[in-house]
Amino acid sequence: MKRILVLNYEFPPLGGGGGVAAKVLAKGFIQNGCQVDYLTSSYTGLKRSEVVDGINVYRVYVPGRTGLATATMLSLVLFPFAAFCQGVRLCRKNRYAFINTHFAVPTGPLGFALSKLFGIRNILSLHGGDIYDPTKKSSPHRSALMRSAVRFVMNHADRVVAQSSNTKENAIRYYHPRKDIDIIPLPYEPFEFSPATRAELGLSDDLFYTVSVGRLVPRKGFDFLIRSIAEIRNPKIHALIIGDGPERENLLKLAHELGIGDRIHLTGQVSEERKFQYLSNANVYVLSSVHEGFGIVLQEAMQVGLPIISTDTGGQRDLIRTESDLTIIYNDTNALSDLLNIHLRQSLYNNTKVNMQDFSLMNIGARYLQ
Repeated sequence: MKRILVLNYEFPPLGGGGGVAAKVLAKGFIQNGCQVDYLTSSYTGLKRSEVVDGINVYRVYVPGRTGLATATMLSLVLFPFAAFCQGVRLCRKNRYAFINTHFAVPTGPLGFALSKLFGIRNILSLHGGDIYDPTKKSSPHRSALMRSAVRFVMNHADRVVAQSSNTKENAIRYYHPRKDIDIIPLPYEPFEFSPATRAELGLSDDLFYTVSVGRLVPRKGFDFLIRSIAEIRNPKIHALIIGDGPERENLLKLAHELGIGDRIHLTGQVSEERKFQYLSNANVYVLSSVHEGFGIVLQEAMQVGLPIISTDTGGQRDLIRTESDLTIIYNDTNALSDLLNIHLRQSLYNNTKVNMQDFSLMNIGARYLQ
């Protein structure tokens, strides 16, 4: 039986979509008959080692981590060093078919070191934000030193995988790697949930709800969504924003300054069950991000058959497939408010749910193994 070592500085409940995607991919490896060890960061209340959904999870203490949702710069810089010794122990103990390293930074150097030290093949998975984030001054693409480091990690991996055409384009544009880059989308595991009524969720049957899911950080563009809602005079259009993060107070302040504090609902972090109950009771999904490497949230919206309005810069372009899904330019508040008014008047709904088989754990895991 093949054994795979997955390296990622985050694993649920720590972090965001990248950790979720790596966990689901690990389950895909297991469905293909492999054993998986997953090396990641520890945090208060999390076990140093445990088996989660068949994955052997090993967590190491990383100084500087201050919250579940987001990592500090200190914790990012220190993760490869903090995890190296545990990685060495695992590689000495087990014979791995390959290492799957998630994120060029911060995890890339760790995957490179273990791969070369033990002669194990290394597949580097790029998630988008690790190589290009236009909202961060610290984004690697802005620094010559970091560009060199990322290029080095790419060139010394055995294979490089981008989860979208946009991520591949950015890798080539900013880093000019000598390696070919494969495109393999992120796997998706449909979530089974118990239906709930709007009344049970504290929602009104008379209102039109947009729904958005993500960490409350600048890259998600929730301020753009709020400003667009403010341009709509119809008080029936409300926004549900599911998630938590450092921008929470700024978003609440913006909503109140624009006079729509009662129409913007920040639910905070909720369970997966409650998240899908909100999704299935909303009218339209809005992805307002400045940039997305892929857009797992769109797969979740597709599962429940929601029509989608999305910005057009990023990997989400690979996912927009149905006639009821529409794209806009980031920060075009007029376009977003106009589309929301159209949805309100015409009650558009994509009742034909997208075939998610292309994203199944078995299929995506098999493509990595191939």
